[in-house]
Amino acid sequence: MGKYRGHPEAVRALVRETEVHRDVYTDPEIFDLEMEHLFANTWVHVGHASQIPNPGDYVTTTIGNQPVLMVRHNDGSVKVLHNRCPHKGVKVATDACGNTGKFFRCPYHAWTFRLDGSLRAIPLNRGYENTGLETSHAAQGLACVKNVVNYRDFVFARLNDTGPSFEEYFGDSLSSFDNMIDRSPEGKLEVAGGVLRYMHNCNWKMLVDNQTDTCHPMVAHESSAGTAAAMWKPFEGTGAKKPMAVEIFVPFFSPYEFFEGMGIRVWDNGHGHTGVSHSIHSDYSAIPGYWDQMVAAYGEERAKAILGEARHNTVYWPNIMIKGPIQLLRIFRPLAANRTLVESYVYRLVGAPDLLLERSQMYNRLINAPTSVVGHDDLEMYERAQEGLGSNGNEWVNVQRLYDPQEAEQKVAVTNGTNEWQMRNQFRAWSKFMTMSM
Repeated sequence: MGKYRGHPEAVRALVRETEVHRDVYTDPEIFDLEMEHLFANTWVHVGHASQIPNPGDYVTTTIGNQPVLMVRHNDGSVKVLHNRCPHKGVKVATDACGNTGKFFRCPYHAWTFRLDGSLRAIPLNRGYENTGLETSHAAQGLACVKNVVNYRDFVFARLNDTGPSFEEYFGDSLSSFDNMIDRSPEGKLEVAGGVLRYMHNCNWKMLVDNQTDTCHPMVAHESSAGTAAAMWKPFEGTGAKKPMAVEIFVPFFSPYEFFEGMGIRVWDNGHGHTGVSHSIHSDYSAIPGYWDQMVAAYGEERAKAILGEARHNTVYWPNIMIKGPIQLLRIFRPLAANRTLVESYVYRLVGAPDLLLERSQMYNRLINAPTSVVGHDDLEMYERAQEGLGSNGNEWVNVQRLYDPQEAEQKVAVTNGTNEWQMRNQFRAWSKFMTMSM
């Protein structure tokens, strides 16, 4: 037994009100415990139903470090199965996505399983007569993740049977998903194109912390967004049409006052978002025809309310972020204490003009891709931090900005846009769900 395993009090001691111990980011044992407890006790995003439109369609993914697959069943429902043959443990599906037909077939010994995971057939099954196979784990087929919720086509799962319900876990934070989906005149999204993947040599929580860190853009992104702003400045006031790329880049270089005024909303269980009153997405150019479509679908008052929201980054604890105004989701996949794979998905607003999708895809390429400009600023900071945390001069990371001792009692709050309350909120959730099953 290690320093932390079996010692929930030691784990809780890593998180103080205004600082967290470096082991939270660097210790391999803590990482293993996160995979075992944190990612099993929380509701984790698995995928979007539009990725599997037909019976037999599937995608392979992970919940923490657990390999799972999401599949469309014959009855139209979405199932989440552990991607592990009950015979010898072989992963049944290894492709990122595909259509398995009417059943899954293990590539090792050809055991087959129905789309709900139940055992269908075993070659030479007479070899198991009178062996008691019917009462074994193997006879149960591919283990099904029992706790699965399809929320407006976004699929979430919780591995452990104990823990908060989906509604209790997310509460009013689901309003960010609702706003993103309702931006479609038909109230529906679909994944558009492939996924951008980007490897980071740092702990996964550094990326989550960064999503509501509004004191870094004007500093870390000076070389990228600042350069774009300087290049556009001579054209301001000349009547020249601002290029889409400039609209995307320049707001990252906004001053502190802009980010202070945008506000942060904090929800219980580690969820929260920047951009309460405005955000870097507030001043994009209008898309011809879109407003009329939204009014026709929702009425003018409702359409104004939907499009008036400009939430910047909504963090859904533990490891996804969505941008409602540009229909983008990022998932931070933990691979090791110092290694994280980031996946970025763009969604099409069904029934909306294609130019909206073009803008979202451009944002994803310019900001989140391995070939991005802005994203590399953050990457350098993450990797410097991962290395710097090896220093013995200070073992603690500070999250003290605008701290209020009363905040821990509040489940929902709106505060200054540069407050580190949301980071503290995430670590309170980290401590809660890490030790819930220890």
